[in-house]
Amino acid sequence: MNRRSQRRWLAAGGLVLLLAAVAVAWRIAAIAGEIRAQSMEGVERPSDVIVVLGAAEYRGRPSPVLEARLNHALFLYHQGLAPRILTTGGAGGDPTFTEAEVGRAYLSRRGIPSEAIISETQGSSTVESTVAAAEIMQRLDLKSCIVVSDGYHIYRVKKMLESRGIDVYGSPRPSEVREDWRQQWLYVRQAIAYGLWRIGIPL
Repeated sequence: MNRRSQRRWLAAGGLVLLLAAVAVAWRIAAIAGEIRAQSMEGVERPSDVIVVLGAAEYRGRPSPVLEARLNHALFLYHQGLAPRILTTGGAGGDPTFTEAEVGRAYLSRRGIPSEAIISETQGSSTVESTVAAAEIMQRLDLKSCIVVSDGYHIYRVKKMLESRGIDVYGSPRPSEVREDWRQQWLYVRQAIAYGLWRIGIPL
């Protein structure tokens, strides 16, 4: 192959890579748009269980983010939308407490019967907690759930649970709506994480 042919092949290969990069960027932007839309408004329906995604805890006390998620789950529970709450989240480096156990204790102190609270205490990531929550639901023959988390988190968790045959509704915790670059980056980051999960690279 002469140099001219080599240059043509290199140019063609570069064009293919460029088009592929554009297609990937377009797809990420489209998914980020869907994530943003679902982060703004909940779609709650009567379900078998409310699934609360874990967040940081501080020596047995929920962080402000986790507390807000738990309070929203309490609100949905008292609205009669589900008879059970499933808390999720492992130790996260804490040798004594897990996020799920802290969530369970918080709900119990606020009058939720112990038999109405289920805990998943092993997950160290969104993927692990979602898989474990789905397995618990399937074992207990729970076929539908309302997912409670931060708005930007809802889309990906819904997709993961839906992939296991569960009917899923999203209900983001109340929070201040921001439209700055940090918030936009959260949408993009979740879109990338979702795309990686689709091809078997969990985050």
